[in-house]
Amino acid sequence: MRRLLATAATIGLVLSGAAAAAGAAPERGAPGYHAIAWRACENPGLRARGADCGYLSVPLDHADPGGKQIKLAVSRVRHTVPDDKYQGVMLVNPGGPGGSGLTLSVLGEYVPGNAGAAYDWIGFDPRGVGDSKPALACDGDYLGYNRPPYVPTTAAIEKAWLARAKGYAAACDRAGGALLDHLRTTDTVADMDSLRAALGAKQINFYGFSYGTYLGQVYATLHPDRVRRMVLDGVVDPGRVWYDANLDQDVAFDRNIKIYFRWLARHDDVYGLGTTGKAVERLFYREQARLTAKPAAGVIGPAELSDVFLQAGYYVFGWESVASAFAAWVNDRDPAPLKALYDQGSPQEDGADNGYAIYLAVQCTDVQWPTSWQKWRTDNWRVHARAPFETWGNAWYNAPCLTWGAKAGKPVAVTGAKAPPVLLISETLDAATPFTGSLEVRKRFPRSVLVEGVGGTTHAGSLFGNACVDDTIAAYLASGKLPKRLKSNTSDKRCEPLPQPDPSARAKRAERGGSLSRLELQELVTIR
Repeated sequence: MRRLLATAATIGLVLSGAAAAAGAAPERGAPGYHAIAWRACENPGLRARGADCGYLSVPLDHADPGGKQIKLAVSRVRHTVPDDKYQGVMLVNPGGPGGSGLTLSVLGEYVPGNAGAAYDWIGFDPRGVGDSKPALACDGDYLGYNRPPYVPTTAAIEKAWLARAKGYAAACDRAGGALLDHLRTTDTVADMDSLRAALGAKQINFYGFSYGTYLGQVYATLHPDRVRRMVLDGVVDPGRVWYDANLDQDVAFDRNIKIYFRWLARHDDVYGLGTTGKAVERLFYREQARLTAKPAAGVIGPAELSDVFLQAGYYVFGWESVASAFAAWVNDRDPAPLKALYDQGSPQEDGADNGYAIYLAVQCTDVQWPTSWQKWRTDNWRVHARAPFETWGNAWYNAPCLTWGAKAGKPVAVTGAKAPPVLLISETLDAATPFTGSLEVRKRFPRSVLVEGVGGTTHAGSLFGNACVDDTIAAYLASGKLPKRLKSNTSDKRCEPLPQPDPSARAKRAERGGSLSRLELQELVTIR
């Protein structure tokens, strides 16, 4: 699923500026067991918190535990309660797949009521990601400028994108070597169990965002007796991995971008982009066509404009920055803000494609994607007719799966029948992981409880200041208490969603020197 990264993953970024694969990990003292040599962290934010860092050696192939080893980068923020109040280790994953979670060991401090203090919070970079060794990168310029338009209105555009996708898959095949065959979800689940054993824990607690919720589902399916508590925010539908899930996203993102256009229209006095959602929508597509003929600053074309706006489909965070950048272009023909937003989301340098490379490596090998381009073409034109905003951008993002070099496996049949009570969280209009997935997982995990941010469009936004949601998490982590599960196929607790920003109110506060809220402060300082 395109850029399935949770917003909470960015909390860490601000600090520094195959059943065999899922077999039991060797316990402490057993043959094949590896310990973590903890040391002070190099990351300034982690070091300031007294965190420990280290590497855990795990088998490249868990079916061959005595074979080649790779290393996972791990961090730990220890519990601060008395030892008799200690509640165990809490592993955290930010999503992606391909998201770096090393600095997410700080997440506990964002749980209300000091409820996170009873856990050792464990951040880690999954295999192939970030500081883990080796890390996969294929072509740092692939997501750069001067790409063809996403919508293949001509045979030449389609041919160009197919060639690009095939070339990127080949580059990853060359760069990945043997690692490319061992990057499935089940490989990371096995790594998580090795991490559990290395930490000397009989059970884990787990906080997963976005794709991380799928990791949690698979871990709980294969190792239900090793699960204590789980918070799964932005819930992946395990029955749709991964081709169908991307088509689901396309429809949901088109809905959300229309919601954003209507928000822009309500604030026409600030941005001057149109007084109705339809007017703003027409303006967006008109500017896309203009940029096809003449890219802004010579580099921001229709594909890049879509990528900038895509973030508004994910979260309410950043709505104002996208609006201001677009307004600067439309009203003043100033391309600098648009370019800055694109550069922020798509850095172009050696290794910058690490997250994208791992995203593909996991999704392309978790399950076999269609090998016929005709099926892709037919399906995406059908969905595009209904949802033109993101459909073809998403298709090309995933197109390297057509010719991916590693062999695909079969996804685990997810079931939570033996799992303990799990907390699920979703906003109703989450586009990256549509709400139907939360209901499906609630059905498969009969002791789970689902909290819904009613009417909200933000993806995986827990611990961002919504008291109704965050206090429920705190109560669960403190005592295991959950809201009552209802009998119908619905959410069990309904909360207000994260609020849409009010640029007019913020401007008035700035004029009188008013302070920002915690949520606003996070919007300003968080790198997305």
